[in-house]
Amino acid sequence: MTRFAATHHVLFWEEPEYVAGIGTARLRRSVCEGSGVEVLTPELDESLRGRDEDAELAALLDAVLIGTRGSIIRWYYTPMMLPFSQHVQADCVVYDCMDELSAFRGAPPELLDRERLLLEAADLVFTGGTSLYEAKRDRHSNVHAFPSSIDVPHFARARKGGAVPAEQAAIAGPRLGFSGVIDERMDLELLEAVADARPDWSLVVIGPVVKIGEHELPRRPNIHYLGSQPYTALPDHMSGWDVALMPFAINEATRFISPTKTPEYLAAGCPVVSTPITDVVRHYGSLSAVQIADSPDAFIAACEAAMQLRAGDGAWLEEADAVLARTSWNSTAFEMAALISAEIAARGRIEPVVSPTVWPASQDRYDVMVVGAGFAGAVMAERLAADGGKRVLVVDRRPHVGGNAFDHKDDAGILIHQYGPHIFHTNSQEIFDYLSRFTEWRPYEHRVLASIDGQLVPMPINRTTLNALYGLDMQSDEEVAAFLAARAEPVVPIRTSADVVVSQVGRELYETFFRGYTRKQWGRDPSELDKSVTARVPTRTGTDDRYFTDQFQAMPLEGYTRMFERMLDHPNIDLLLGVDYREVRDAYPHDHLVFTGPVDEYFGYRYGRLPYRSLQFEHQTLDQPWHQPVAVVNYPNEATPYTRVTEYKHLTGQEADRTSVTFEYPSATGDPYYPIPCEENQALYKRYEALAMAEPSVSFVGRLATYRYYNMDQVVGQALATYRRLSGARKVQQPPEHAVVAPLGRTAA
Repeated sequence: MTRFAATHHVLFWEEPEYVAGIGTARLRRSVCEGSGVEVLTPELDESLRGRDEDAELAALLDAVLIGTRGSIIRWYYTPMMLPFSQHVQADCVVYDCMDELSAFRGAPPELLDRERLLLEAADLVFTGGTSLYEAKRDRHSNVHAFPSSIDVPHFARARKGGAVPAEQAAIAGPRLGFSGVIDERMDLELLEAVADARPDWSLVVIGPVVKIGEHELPRRPNIHYLGSQPYTALPDHMSGWDVALMPFAINEATRFISPTKTPEYLAAGCPVVSTPITDVVRHYGSLSAVQIADSPDAFIAACEAAMQLRAGDGAWLEEADAVLARTSWNSTAFEMAALISAEIAARGRIEPVVSPTVWPASQDRYDVMVVGAGFAGAVMAERLAADGGKRVLVVDRRPHVGGNAFDHKDDAGILIHQYGPHIFHTNSQEIFDYLSRFTEWRPYEHRVLASIDGQLVPMPINRTTLNALYGLDMQSDEEVAAFLAARAEPVVPIRTSADVVVSQVGRELYETFFRGYTRKQWGRDPSELDKSVTARVPTRTGTDDRYFTDQFQAMPLEGYTRMFERMLDHPNIDLLLGVDYREVRDAYPHDHLVFTGPVDEYFGYRYGRLPYRSLQFEHQTLDQPWHQPVAVVNYPNEATPYTRVTEYKHLTGQEADRTSVTFEYPSATGDPYYPIPCEENQALYKRYEALAMAEPSVSFVGRLATYRYYNMDQVVGQALATYRRLSGARKVQQPPEHAVVAPLGRTAA
């Protein structure tokens, strides 16, 4: 909320406090120091406790909101606050589900009913972990997982040592510590067993006792309960621990938790020992610094191993830091804000572009059901219907055709790409001719600039780039080749994306242009990714500043959506949009299925989830004719949370007094966009590929279904090849009907 307070007026509504004899309800207001978040605490007469207090709370809330201007977002951390606030008209309703509250001891009996109502009212659902996401995803159509972020620099203070708080300094070492709420989620018997087995260890327990009695706590000379401590003091306590503990019970209350303690402890430089909490095992179990133990004896042995690790050379800290680098409150806030902005924009602007007025009769039988109306699905449907004479039903969970290539005019009348820029380029005459049946083209050669220390230079790196960065005046390819050769560092063999770049241009240019951008885009260091990722971006010795050098480079004249509409405008094709195929697969009998979604989803994540990288988009309309000199500017610096900014008028050739831009934020959660290319992911995919090969009545086509990092033209080519295999047809040879290049509009050259 501190991040949101930088751009919004944040009112944080607390649970009510009850005061005897105050009569009229009142509101205590304060601002959290340094955060900008205004905290509102209702005070109600004690006589209202347990009675109908919603009317009093609603009146207090209405009084606060009088005169409010601009958009209102209702953001819920608990369904219990819905009844007194649901009447407030909001542009977006967010349910930020941090815990499965109904599983906690003493949960109000009405909580589940209120959660059901909140899920019906919510536009977006965020979950505080992957397990919780899996529990909620089937209850709402727009759920996004946000595993815990932490304030890394705050806890990293513990690594520098410093003064240990007085209440802990008197406790003998070794010290094994826990910080958090002490409630039914803690395995008190485990704590007791560790204390009894190792009386020479001191167990330090920090936090309030909630929902259980003090008498339930195990009392031993070597267990030290220090009570609640200020957040600011936690790093000082952790600096004196040899090992950090997470002795959670395995019960309903811990089934879906994703403890922030794990990254907090790691940031503090403490090895961690935990019971087998699902999200801890899933996200941190592979780290040498995190030991998992499922019994008292195993827990004690894990603590001993952790102490040995702590006494070692500290190499485990680098491994932990690589994981912590992917956790950021800034990126979490940006991703959430982008989702909210997209939701508000979508409700106001995006309507189903191609949608049947009535669903096909469920008793109809189709030759083929195609799942997905993006490039792979649309090409397959068009070929099966127009060339193969098949009856085809296309189903897509989005309310429009075009998949991620969907474009539409925004409020300023600018044609924007809702899911980020899509630039068409190919060297295939067949693919270009095929798509030319459904669109005329606008010539367009894509150029990209990279923002380096406030200077915009061409990307991919070329002679102009190097002259600008280094203040040189190289005039020939030979000079540039010699310049790069002097900086290149031999790498044998070349296995990773880092190897590719360092071997070509050296470490300095690698870190300037590639490392930060790749870490943001993929959530991994280039040294962890297959060499194919950075091999896609060449380095040039000349001055050619085009991003692509393909023979055919153009944009659909009327946009991608119009092209898809023409592809699917066939009497043999019916459409079902805004529908999950799983809901209708049995209702519409068919002989064959074409599946273009995530292959792991099709098989119910049998072997676990395939890692994908997602994107969030922030669309803005600016009151100025132009924002930047080219369509796309990259931001490789990791300090900038977005990777690139796109200005669409460069792509469309439109002329207008205003301009529309999109800020692009990579994300670990959300719709899958990019399969993450590395060896372990390919090994997991191979297991799903074996399942897919055993499905003779299903064809898996497209980037997600075959777990390949394909360009658009490659997806079209794969779909055409798949159709030929199914039908025995030959390549498309006939001349295109619409291979007309439209006059070039305004350019940004």
